[in-house]
Amino acid sequence: MEKLIITAAICGAEVLKEHNPAVPYTVEECVREAKSAYEAGASIIHLHVRWDDGTPTQDKERFRVIMEAIRKECPDVIIQPSTGGAVGMSDDERLQPTELNPEMATLDCGTCNFGGDDIFVNTENTIKYFGQRMIERDIKPECEVFDKSMIEMAVRLAKKGYIKTPMHFDFVCGVNGGIGGDIRDFTFLRGAIPEGSTYTVAGVGRYEFPLAALAIIDGGHVRVGFEDNVYLSKGVLAKSNGELVEKVVRLAKELGREIATPAEARQILGLKPLK
Repeated sequence: MEKLIITAAICGAEVLKEHNPAVPYTVEECVREAKSAYEAGASIIHLHVRWDDGTPTQDKERFRVIMEAIRKECPDVIIQPSTGGAVGMSDDERLQPTELNPEMATLDCGTCNFGGDDIFVNTENTIKYFGQRMIERDIKPECEVFDKSMIEMAVRLAKKGYIKTPMHFDFVCGVNGGIGGDIRDFTFLRGAIPEGSTYTVAGVGRYEFPLAALAIIDGGHVRVGFEDNVYLSKGVLAKSNGELVEKVVRLAKELGREIATPAEARQILGLKPLK
């Protein structure tokens, strides 16, 4: 079984310091959280950025500053900026970090009701537009799927040449408006991806660690972090993203999976090695 790639989603666009005081907003806080995750065993940092007051932004220069600062402390880590942004942002606004030519970026593959009147809109044309941008800039897309229909959309568009193959998926489970996070939900998504694909599981809230264990056993990969869950265990706030990564490392050790280094993660995902 190949080694386990751990992704740390260090801040997201919605979680706040009110939920956990360690949630990072500033450049220095993002570096601190990325470093804690990297040193614990994460080879990918999934990155949203904020202004210092916590307001989410897709500003290219804010991404540049934070990505460069993270690389100074974690020189070989894979930085995967989000193109999801926040509800209400335009396509071009969301695509700004791709102008920095990262190795990877997220590609959301469908529209989802996030609660109340919040709709996270990803039309078919949006997905095509984002996919073409990533092909043009040689960026590996992580196809974010909140339900099985989004896998089918991604596969269909890949066959038409809009998404690079072999495909890499992120099963986001437990989000309001999306698929749940039970074993049957994981199995449903896992069985729908094409042969030769890789996948990561991101369980939201209480689903984070049970789904991590399933992915470890199955040979998949795992995402944890404050974007998805701020608790180390029920009622116990995590002190850092590194604590969440450490828990996955312990699970992997118990279940017989070795942890991938960033270099090994690049090989598994088909990324170019660092020069």
